Amino acid sequence: MNITENREKKIQSVTIWGALANLLLSVGKLIAGFIGHSGAMLADAVHSLSDLVSDFVLLIMVKVASKGVDKGHDYGHGKFETLATAIISLLLIVAGAKLLGGGVENIKDVIEGEPIQSPGKIALWAALISIAVKEILYQWTAAVGKRLNSPAMISNAWHHRTDALSSIASALGIGMAVFFGGKWAILDPLVCCGISIFIFYVAVKMAMPALGELTEASLPEDMRKNILSILSAVEGVRSVHALKTRKIGPGISVECHLVVDPQMSVAEAHGITEAGEAALRQVYGPETQISIHVEPSEDAK
Repeated sequence: MNITENREKKIQSVTIWGALANLLLSVGKLIAGFIGHSGAMLADAVHSLSDLVSDFVLLIMVKVASKGVDKGHDYGHGKFETLATAIISLLLIVAGAKLLGGGVENIKDVIEGEPIQSPGKIALWAALISIAVKEILYQWTAAVGKRLNSPAMISNAWHHRTDALSSIASALGIGMAVFFGGKWAILDPLVCCGISIFIFYVAVKMAMPALGELTEASLPEDMRKNILSILSAVEGVRSVHALKTRKIGPGISVECHLVVDPQMSVAEAHGITEAGEAALRQVYGPETQISIHVEPSEDAK
């Protein structure tokens, strides 16, 4: 099994377990919401369902992204994973908007004098179980995502955490209503609105790098400087220019011109390009795509 296939298998394994957990939590929350007469828990269940959708998006996109280079994709399929990150971020924004809208509506009802029905304890237990399960899923998914350099997995991990946070809001509101009386139910929509704003922040923070990659943004300046430093240190390289960089899913692409001694042979120049490619791949991984053009220095004139 090669590196790409092994990476795909690990992402699939974590995501499938996460999807199964999301399915069970969604069904459990829906049942608890109906039995416990909790609108907050029903909204929480919808959020878990959006997590389930993001799991399937990730599974499909990672499968496509792992195909590598083919006749129609000279640079591979890595950006399909980036596309998954953008889609999951959009799902987070939609989930946050739904939670915010529901919270504002409930607050408006209270202001207008309409009571919020006190929920049952089953809804509180469902919220507490959801918090524990989703935080475990976040920690596991985020750790594997960082180890595999998968922005899509990290985005999906945050989808788990936002679900845990929304369950915290539900637990606070439901708990106050259950133990201290119905008037405390106002905490549910208030906390829910605050968490919705946080969800928006996380979603936008994840979406911006994905959008940058999809629109061919260059690598960060510190990475560009490091690439120039690595190539300049190769024996025989007099200077480096015309550097072009971009990110392709978990990997990067580098194009540049190396200026060398005009008197050296083609074989010697080729050896320098191979040394440069090896140096870059040692730092940025074996999947790094590199295109180097050799130029003679001004001494040739």
